Amino acid sequence: MYYERSIEPSIRKISETFPVLIVTGPRQVGKTTLLTKIAEKDRKVVSLDNPTIRAFAKNDPELFLQRYAPPVLIDEIQYAPELFDHIKVYVDREKRCGDFWLTGSQTFRMMKHVTESLAGRAGIIQMEGLSNSEIRGVHLPPFCVDIPELMRRMSQVKPMSLSEIYERIFRGSMPRLYENTDVDWAQYYESYLETYISRDIKDLSQVADEMSFLNFMSVVAARTASNVNYEAMAGEVGISAPTAKQWLSVLVSSGIVALIQPYSNNALKRVIKAPRMYFLDTGLCAYLTKWTSPETLESGAMSGQFFETWVISEIYKSYLNAGKRPPLYFYRDSNKKEIDVIIYQDGTLTPIEIKKGSAPKNAVKNFSVLDPVEQEPSADEIFSGTAHLKTKVGTGAVICLASDMIPIDRKNWYIPAWLI
Repeated sequence: MYYERSIEPSIRKISETFPVLIVTGPRQVGKTTLLTKIAEKDRKVVSLDNPTIRAFAKNDPELFLQRYAPPVLIDEIQYAPELFDHIKVYVDREKRCGDFWLTGSQTFRMMKHVTESLAGRAGIIQMEGLSNSEIRGVHLPPFCVDIPELMRRMSQVKPMSLSEIYERIFRGSMPRLYENTDVDWAQYYESYLETYISRDIKDLSQVADEMSFLNFMSVVAARTASNVNYEAMAGEVGISAPTAKQWLSVLVSSGIVALIQPYSNNALKRVIKAPRMYFLDTGLCAYLTKWTSPETLESGAMSGQFFETWVISEIYKSYLNAGKRPPLYFYRDSNKKEIDVIIYQDGTLTPIEIKKGSAPKNAVKNFSVLDPVEQEPSADEIFSGTAHLKTKVGTGAVICLASDMIPIDRKNWYIPAWLI
């Protein structure tokens, strides 16, 4: 069974705008499947996973591009970086949009060549696993707290129960697990990790010890939905803090982990500077932290962390699928006041709390920390040039397990998690 992807219009738009389309993202999220499905009949498809074809591309890139002349889809382009300079020469000569579609799961290795050879010639799309809405056959715009829009969604989307949500969280977002429900979940993720480490990680100079890297992934998974602390993670694995920072950057560039930056504004004082990290596939996160069923996960100590991770990953993917950089931040200050996520776009801050509960009490109490950025600028601020730091605070939300959209007060709403 094939699941239609919400990112398809963004991919078509990039292809119509740039000579080179690059689709990046973790392994097995469906990059090649999607591109093959939407490719024109005359577009050649070639994979550098094949050792013979890879050797051909590396040894004679010019002849390779004659054999596989555009329009062409080249899968796993990072295996033959020799192609990039020749692709540049070709697109500069032909100046035709959509000639090259390239995919790669080793973003950290590939992007160096892209910036050197294809700057200004390539449009880049990051693709992740299936979103909840894609699995349900609904294609929704990027999530924002637009009450009329969310009300309209209520008629499109079927409610999900607590057990259905945790089944989705536990299973994760890999298309293979939905296309064939007979696939063994644990065996799939075991194989996924072996492939990721043997193909994507093994040759990296930053990663000398593969077993330590796997342990590091488990430590990061156990800390999902928490602030980054390199010293603490390094101590748990037995590596240095600079190594922990390097390894986390590998997971981020692989599309496995997302870092959400703190929202800062000079009108706000004592803001914590460390980013917050989230696994983008909750199934992989559950496997690494050794949960064995949706039921034990839902009743376990990490239940709230996983719920928050899933909500953040769904919001994050909703922006990626529209071809946009997710405008997501969070707030935490030295008084330990927190706001789980802030969407900042169009000059408006939207504070959001994420709570596992149907109607959590006092969930919006920390939203008041944003008041200083919304107050009218004083005469001193106008004269000192800091008036521009003032911005609007929009409708707030508590994303939770509510069965319906319910107003909390004049400015804040409970929003069911299955509406994202």
